[in-house]
Amino acid sequence: MRSFHKLRTAIAVSGLLFFSALAIHAQSTVPKNIFFFIADGWGYQHIAATDYYVAGRADAQAYAHFPVRYALSTYPAAYRVKNAPQWLMGGYEPDSIWARFDYANQGYTGSAEAATAMSTGQRTLSKMIGMDPSGRPLVHITEKAEQLGKSTGLLTSVQWSHATPAGFAAHNALRSNYAEIAREMLLDTRLRVIMGAGHPHYDENGERLNEEANYDYVGGEDSWKALRKGYFQFSEPSPSGNRVVQDVDGDGIADPWTLIESREDFIALQHSDVPLRVLGTAQVAKTLQQERKGDAGAEPFAEVLNQNVPSLKEMFLAAVNVLNQDEDGFFLMVEGGAVDWASHNNESGRMIEEMMDFNAAVDAAIEWINAHGGWEESLLIVTGDHECGYLTGPREEEHHPEHNPVINQGKGKMPLMRWNSDSHTNHLIPFYAKGAGSGSFKDFIEGEDPFYGPILNNTGIAKALFLLWSE
Repeated sequence: MRSFHKLRTAIAVSGLLFFSALAIHAQSTVPKNIFFFIADGWGYQHIAATDYYVAGRADAQAYAHFPVRYALSTYPAAYRVKNAPQWLMGGYEPDSIWARFDYANQGYTGSAEAATAMSTGQRTLSKMIGMDPSGRPLVHITEKAEQLGKSTGLLTSVQWSHATPAGFAAHNALRSNYAEIAREMLLDTRLRVIMGAGHPHYDENGERLNEEANYDYVGGEDSWKALRKGYFQFSEPSPSGNRVVQDVDGDGIADPWTLIESREDFIALQHSDVPLRVLGTAQVAKTLQQERKGDAGAEPFAEVLNQNVPSLKEMFLAAVNVLNQDEDGFFLMVEGGAVDWASHNNESGRMIEEMMDFNAAVDAAIEWINAHGGWEESLLIVTGDHECGYLTGPREEEHHPEHNPVINQGKGKMPLMRWNSDSHTNHLIPFYAKGAGSGSFKDFIEGEDPFYGPILNNTGIAKALFLLWSE
């Protein structure tokens, strides 16, 4: 218990030092728009495997050539060793990770605490959403954007109340409180766009359910009925006790959500007149594609894709069309959430599918930025929240991924690879950035890795963004 109190004190002090720095720090280049792309569960080897399959070469993605490139640390504030009562301080030790293959299998983060760190600038404990280790709510970067009059949006390829999108908007002690989190996102936030999976009336294949529906991911059955009817008041309250949606345009009138469900709805939203707020709940239960039927161990696209759901790129183009109506700019987080799901299951082909879907959305963002004011107006971040699966090359002995890389077999052929875990790891992951304010991340380098070079602290992402948008 004493060590936990020390942890809380250390985090509180670091938070005070950071926010006091807001008043004295000035940035020369301030982005009007921020795009924050997160491939949940990716690592250097996931990117390499996908590049080899798609292009037959490394560094095939545009983001690999962004001017800002760092290794990102992802550890939580503290963690527990299995079957042990005490908390251990989180950290990343380059000497240990290069000396012991198993070092990366301990002290790793979960998506909830990683998203919280990247959204608020403060680390927290396992399964906590938008709260510090003592349970105090933290300020999200979406909330800061809204204070500046900007629009905000979150979209994902998994359930929209899942850990990563929730970690950019909600406040809850437990990430699995999906119905509570969903109602907070719907009722207590001023988000303009929420999109993802989690439809209560469809299964993982995008087929209509005959059995009882699961309403947890959309806030409960009564909340879903209110959404379907376009109501501004719900019978089920948010955790704060609120039942009425927020006024997002400042006219003093509550602004209800416009619900879209079909793929045709998402595609139409890319070009049509847009409503003020959009909740896109794709007609699928868990993930857009990764959990569909068929042989999950097959090569990419060997099994037919769900045809009734949008791609992440189609979601992105719909979301940005809504958000861009705001002359003050916007913040948009885009998660390729099922990279993690495929990696947990050690599904090489579906991991590559999910990475390709994510990469296509990033390319769409690059095209959008080039066509809408260029890099002087927008900042694009491409990263992950943690590595999942301990992906390496096929050598049997325990070599680190950097010494045992995935092997290129040529374009259109599965690379040779080996999964060493079905869980997350504490490996460093890639961070890429380009555009207005991208140079500010260098202020949050926390050390040096002998292989990857400078290490960016994942809390430094939000800290840099808060500084860029400081008033």
